[in-house]
Parts: sequence; structure tokens; C-alpha cells
Amino acid sequence: MIYYNPKQWFSLIFRFNKADTLRELFPLMLCVSLYAGVVTFLLIDVWKLEETSILRKVIYVHQTIGFVFSLLLAFRINSAYDRWWEGRKIWGSLTNNSRNLAIKLKHLVSDKDAAFFNYAIPLYARSLKEHLRDEYVPGDQTILVTDGRKHVPNQIASAIIKQVYRLNKEGQINPEQLVSITTEITSFTDICGGCERIRKTPIPFSYSVFIKKFIFTYIMTLPLTWAFDLKYFIMPIIGFILFVFASIELIAEEIEDPFGYDANDLPLENICENIEKHVGEIFAK
Repeated sequence: MIYYNPKQWFSLIFRFNKADTLRELFPLMLCVSLYAGVVTFLLIDVWKLEETSILRKVIYVHQTIGFVFSLLLAFRINSAYDRWWEGRKIWGSLTNNSRNLAIKLKHLVSDKDAAFFNYAIPLYARSLKEHLRDEYVPGDQTILVTDGRKHVPNQIASAIIKQVYRLNKEGQINPEQLVSITTEITSFTDICGGCERIRKTPIPFSYSVFIKKFIFTYIMTLPLTWAFDLKYFIMPIIGFILFVFASIELIAEEIEDPFGYDANDLPLENICENIEKHVGEIFAK
């Protein structure tokens, strides 16, 4: 994730980074601009169509669907951002619940058991991050054994609750305290399920394809009407219009799955580091 100062307008406008859609769209913008130039050449210089040509009536189609088009793109980016923001709220809940669980266990368990929870609670966050990225990095198998071929977050949550139940049977944790602690632990699985729902439920295929076809058709038909008024100035204008519309779709595609490595994805590494740091501070007191 890129951190920036939103008040620095000048640097944001004139600085380009890997997250800027211009880098990815520039070849396509160049092709569309050349296409607009060819269409203008054919209409004006080769066929020499009159300005009264029926092709000029196509502009009424653009005017009719333009408002609907803008609403469609607005809904597209808003739905993608909702998924991004929901993912951030879910990981915020994981941070809070990890701290709360550590605070409760700190005053209930022995130092030996505290060492296990000090390792296992941050490990759950790291394993969830890797699970969402289809990765597996084995931890300290002498403390907590996990199998990368199975659902690792579930294994860690199961190991944590197993230790808590053992302490309950031994009398270190009473039934009232067990209920309170169990609430925090079960929330881990709810959080994992929420992340999996976002990641494994993409925007419907037909909806995504329709938007791409809509953008393509809209852009490719613009030169048929604008060529008569703008002449060859239409080339950079068509490229810019493509940049605006296609950028919305590219940004939406990137943030609708916020758990990866893209520049605009959630800072999961930083969140996991903060959880490990804060849980360690709690058990160290």
C-alpha cells in the first residue's frame, strides 16, 4: 500500500509511480489515438463526407447513454471500494480482538502458557495473510505444528482454543472467564470467513465484461461524430477519454481483491507486524 500526503497536490499530479494507471494504459491510448486519426483521415480527406452526413447523428446516441454510462462507472468503483473498505474493517477487528485476547490471557495464565499465546496469536494473523495469498510459510513447529496442505488458520485457532480448554479443566480459567475468552477466539474464524468471502466472490463475470465492452464501444464510435468538428485534434482527446474511463475500471479491478501485493491493496504486512508487536508488549508487562 502506498502512503501519501493528500495535501501535496503538486507532487501527486506530476509524479508517476507503479500504481498510476497511465503506465498500463499508455500503449492502448496510443493505439486508440492512431485509430481516431485514421477514421478522421478516411471521413474528411478520403471519402470527404459532408457535415450533414448521417454519421453525425450518432452523437445523439452518446448523449443518451452518457448519463447512464457515468452512473454505471460510479457504481462499479463504489462497489469495489466497499469490498476494499470492508476488508480493512475486518483486519482492524482482527487487530483489536488479538489485543483483547492477549490482555485477558495475560492475567489468567502462567508464564509458560503465556509464551505459547504470545506466539500463537500473532501467528494467526500471519497465517491468515498467507492463506489469502495462497502461500504457506511454516512457523516454529516445536511450539505449534501446522500442515500447509490444510486450512492453516483453522489449525492455529484450534490449537489456541485447545490450550484454553485445557487451562479451564485445570482450574486456571473459570467458566465465566472461559466464555469471555471464547468470544475473542471464535471471532478469529468469523474474520477469516469474511476475508474468504471477499476474495472468493468476485464481481459477476457478465457485469465486468459488459463494462469493458461498453467502454470499448463508446470510445471506438466517438471519432465517427467528433471528427467533423475537431479534425485531427481528436487524437489526443480520444486518448485522454480512454484514460479516464479505463482507469476507473482498472482501479476497481485492483481494489476489489484487497489482500494481494498491488500498490493499492491493504498493508497486511504492517498490520501483522503491529499485532505481533502489541501482543508481545502485553505479555512482556
